[in-house]
Amino acid sequence: MLNFQSTISWWEYYCDFRKIEENAFTIKIQLSLLNSLLWEKHIETKFLKLISEYPETREVLPILLAVRDKFTLVRNQKYQKEELVSDLFNSKITLNDEDKKSLLIFFQNSWLKDIFQDKKISNLNDYVFWIETGLDSNARKNRGWKQMEGLVQSYIQPFCEKKWYQRKDQATAKYILQHWNIIIESDKADRRFDFAVYNWKDVYLFETNFYSSGWSKLKSVAWEFMELYHFLQQQNKQLYRITDGAWWRTSSKPLEEAFNAMEWNIFNIKNLREGILWKLIK
Repeated sequence: MLNFQSTISWWEYYCDFRKIEENAFTIKIQLSLLNSLLWEKHIETKFLKLISEYPETREVLPILLAVRDKFTLVRNQKYQKEELVSDLFNSKITLNDEDKKSLLIFFQNSWLKDIFQDKKISNLNDYVFWIETGLDSNARKNRGWKQMEGLVQSYIQPFCEKKWYQRKDQATAKYILQHWNIIIESDKADRRFDFAVYNWKDVYLFETNFYSSGWSKLKSVAWEFMELYHFLQQQNKQLYRITDGAWWRTSSKPLEEAFNAMEWNIFNIKNLREGILWKLIK
């Protein structure tokens, strides 16, 4: 508990600007067309004219509201009912007069009209770039998992190379059977172990995670540790859990219970640094 890390984040964790730039670039042409509407008077007429002549511009309208996918349903406040609106943003569908009216309502009520007309922004390409930056922050949780996996891999990979052991990242029961001829029953159809190490006699399985803050269900996480461990123990298969993060200090009791129930097979980054793999796999 005393040796848990507060963070494992490096600078690349915060924003994936390569992905952001790629996402923004894919719709650059459509945004350039929409740029012609900025600061225009009589913008409603010009908006309808533009989307009619260049229907591909409708495809990118959702991202202007920081929505990654197309809108499907919206609630009509006037009639208090749901309306299907997905066709409005589908460039392959020709709009009728009623559709154009609905799309104009979207343009007005979403405040995009005011944003376009009142000089709130000067370039949609820059605007979308920063929208993508904001949306990318939602992916930090996934990057956090990848960071921990990458950190653990930096210890497992050289260990396996020195010992001439085989390693598989994101290993499935199917892969283990096909390549190492070892049967593992899986508790889930889509179960993937973060790492599997084969020492030419048996397979050793590893699960990793890092909890720095904001996790309110660490008790259930600890129970999942135990359940998977005992499920594999019944098959005489060894599971090691590599976990870390200062947030565990808020749930020390469940972690202690899991630690004892798993016969102390829970380790942290400091244990890896001190060479625990050499003691676990021989």
